[in-house]
Amino acid sequence: MKKDNLIIAIDGPSAVGKSTIAKLIAQNLGYLYIDTGAIYRAITWKVLQKNIDLNNKGLVSDLVSKIHISIKKIYRNFKNYYCIFVNGEDVTEEIRNPKIDQNVSLIAKLPKVRRQLIALQRNLAKNGCIVMEGRDIGSIILPYADIKLYFTASEEERIKRRYQELKNKGYKISYKEVKEQIIQRDIIDSNRKYAPLTKTKDAILIESTNKTIEEVKNEILEIIEKYRKSEKQ
Repeated sequence: MKKDNLIIAIDGPSAVGKSTIAKLIAQNLGYLYIDTGAIYRAITWKVLQKNIDLNNKGLVSDLVSKIHISIKKIYRNFKNYYCIFVNGEDVTEEIRNPKIDQNVSLIAKLPKVRRQLIALQRNLAKNGCIVMEGRDIGSIILPYADIKLYFTASEEERIKRRYQELKNKGYKISYKEVKEQIIQRDIIDSNRKYAPLTKTKDAILIESTNKTIEEVKNEILEIIEKYRKSEKQ
C-alpha cells in the first residue's frame, strides 16, 4: 500500500474513544471512516425489528445474507457525517439505542456472521485511504494494514464516557446499567471463540485515560507522519 494511500486499523474495547478519534483522523487525512461496530449494530437493529430470536444462528445468518448495508459520508451543516444505511434506510441514530448495546454482542460473537462480513469490510478498504475501527480489524479483517492502533482506557473512564454519551442523547439509563453492559461486553468480546478482541504484536498501544481528544489525535498524527517518513527512506 502506498504511503499516501494508507490503511489504518484501530481496535479496542467499547467506550475507549475509538470512534471519536478515528473520525477526526479520517477528516484530517481526507480518508473514509468505517465503524465496523456500527455494522454489527445495524444487523442487531434489523434482527430486533424483525423479532428474530438472537440465539437462532440460522435465521440471523439468513437475514445477514439478504440485507444490504452501506456507509456513506454525508455533508450536513458544514460538517461531514458518516451514516450507516440498512436497505437504504438511515439507521445511524437508531443503532445507538441502549437496547442495541444490550444485544449486539450476541450477534457479534456468531462465527458465521463474522465470516459473512469479512468480505464486505475488506472490500470497503481495498483502495486504501481508510480508517477502520472495531474489535478485530488488525487481527482478522485487515492484518495487512499499514498502521495498527490498539486503544485502551481505564474501566471507570470508559463507563463514565458511555454513560455521559447516552445521557447527552436523552436516554434514561443508570450508571450501574451502563457499567454492567460494558463489563458484559468485555467478557463476551474477549472470550468468544472466533475473532476475539486482542492486541496484535504489531499494534501500537494508545492509552487515552488521562488525555484530551486533541492530545490523542495529535499522538496518532505523529505516528502516521513517522510512518510516512520511514516509507520514503
